[in-house]
Amino acid sequence: MSEIIRKFSGQGIAVRGNDIDTDRIIPARFMKCVTFEGLGDYAFNDERIDGNDVSKGHPFDDPRWATHPVLVGNANFGCGSSREHAPQALKDYGIQALIGESFAEIFAGNCSTLGIPAVTLTQDDTEALQTLIEGSPETEIAIDLEAMTVSAGKERWKASMPESYRNALLDGSWDSTAVLEAGASDIDKIATELPYV
Repeated sequence: MSEIIRKFSGQGIAVRGNDIDTDRIIPARFMKCVTFEGLGDYAFNDERIDGNDVSKGHPFDDPRWATHPVLVGNANFGCGSSREHAPQALKDYGIQALIGESFAEIFAGNCSTLGIPAVTLTQDDTEALQTLIEGSPETEIAIDLEAMTVSAGKERWKASMPESYRNALLDGSWDSTAVLEAGASDIDKIATELPYV
């Protein structure tokens, strides 16, 4: 089985804007790869760098927030195509948890299968957290998947996420390959009983 994920804490990085789609998270031209390794270098590439390789001042490049592992977005984050390269790029960059008003369903599922919690808050609570992060970059954010809360500084908010994703993180079944490997002996046993194997 995979690692059981009950809680996560770390400093946050606010990426503001609704409907940030997977092509903005990882442009298609960077997906000509055999593995997902190194995709983090291109996370939000076109949002970060102009045609002359000059930084546009994206939060991922700002030393106040760069390398912080909790991304706080807004509504419908991860919409667009279902490319799993998007959460893979965020993971390779160093993002280990996401908080937002809402996530595209397939994107949230892809995050879950990587062991990345993607929890939602209300619009007001999300914006309050983003403002807190921007004003106090050192603030630690705590996500509790058992209590379904997000805490930062003196604030504490009620969070939510689909129960299937939450349960997979809590019981360690989020990595389907690890679950398959754990059941290898049972699979072998059943295979010997099948007439066509």
